[in-house]
Formats: sequence, structure tokens, C-alpha cells
Amino acid sequence: MRRLKLASFNIQTGIRTRHYEDYLLKSWQHLWPCDKRLVNLERIAEFLQPFDIVGLQEVDGGGARSHYVIQTEYLARRAGFPYWHNQINRRIGHLALHSNGFLSRLPPDQIDETPLPGLPGRGAIWVRFGQGRQSLLLCVLHLALSPRARRRQLDFVAERLAGYAYAIVMGDLNCGANAPELRRFLTRTGLIDPIPQARTFPSWRPKRKLDHILVSPNLKVSRMQVYDFVCSDHLPIGVEIALPEAGLLAA
Repeated sequence: MRRLKLASFNIQTGIRTRHYEDYLLKSWQHLWPCDKRLVNLERIAEFLQPFDIVGLQEVDGGGARSHYVIQTEYLARRAGFPYWHNQINRRIGHLALHSNGFLSRLPPDQIDETPLPGLPGRGAIWVRFGQGRQSLLLCVLHLALSPRARRRQLDFVAERLAGYAYAIVMGDLNCGANAPELRRFLTRTGLIDPIPQARTFPSWRPKRKLDHILVSPNLKVSRMQVYDFVCSDHLPIGVEIALPEAGLLAA
């Protein structure tokens, strides 16, 4: 069996948050450049190096606040990922380009992106490895704050996953494992949450599970972990999976 290490991380555009007070004191960094942002991105790139596939949320897609750096591309190059994709979901002029990101050491067969239902500004990246319904379909996303909107968004994702033998959904779902909309989604898709009790938010004193990696039950999961890496207001989450079919992904 081939083993892969996966991670999901809401990087808050490289803003290091260590106290609730930082939301106020560093709020200007959400719209204006800060030299410390690149320092934090270097730390994040170093952290991501051991992984094979990474889903990123709250990435800047090249706005003025990030010195016009596409952060997904920057992390891919600094951490040595040959494949990457950045999805811009919301623009605030030239200041901020709110994005999702995908990094991979494995060549994907197809990458596309879709907006999610509800108010503009939320989206999903879809990555397919392999051919046909026996391929692996990966979804990276960042859900809405409203339970009603999350239900619509998860219903949309469930429809897209239908028929795939192997699927992974990773990202900031903005809800815990016991949220009704997430339980409904898991029932519809058959996906499982291998670490439902993990706490990822806020990073300096985790109390809530907002970040998830959901997998098909035929993908054997091991080494599930929330990483004590405070470089955002979320902690990164990671799992190792074993692929049941040797030819599922290209070498």
C-alpha cells in the first residue's frame, strides 16, 4: 500500500495570532502589508515540507497586503511542492484576494474550482488523481459562518462526491464534529472524521474543532494529529492514509 501524508491549515494570510487581543492589535494586517508576514510564511513552508498533499485556507492570492505575493505559490516553491493551485474567492480591490490553496508532490490528473452556494466569497478546489470513478477526488474548502449556509454548501459537495470510491474533504468547516449539518453530510457521503474530538481553534488555547480532514472509509487512516504550531489563529491538522490500490496514484 502506498502511504500519503495530508495536512489542512488555515494560515490567516500569514498573520501570527497568539492572543485574543491580537485580533484588534493586528487587524490592520488583514488589509495592509507587514514585513513579518513573509517571516511567518517561511515558518509555515518549513512546517509543510514533510507532507505530500496540503489544503490551505485564508490564503492571499497576490494582494497589496501580501506585497503582491501569491501565497500558495510562495509556499509551494519554498516547501518544494511541484504542483499547486490558488482559488480566489473574494477580492477587496487590489488590497486583499481571499483564497483557498492546494499543494501536492503528486501530479494531479485534473484540477478545477467552483463557488459554493450562498453569498459570494466561498469556494472549493477539486483535485482528481487517477481516471474514472475509481480515482481519488480531493476537495479543499472553507465553509460559511452560518449553519444554514453550511448545510447548503455541504449538500452541494455531497452531490459532487457521489459515485467516487475514494474521496477526501479537507478544510476549515467552521463547525464541530457534532454540528447537525456535518452529521448530515457524513451520513449522505459515508465519509468519516478520523479525529472528531481534536481541537484546532483558537491556536493558543484550542477549544473548538473547526478544521477537518474527512475520508472515505476504504482509505486506512493512521497518525492522526493536531500540530502544536502556533502561526495562525488555527492549528494545522494532519493524517496519514494508505491507498488500497497500488495504481490509484501515479508514482
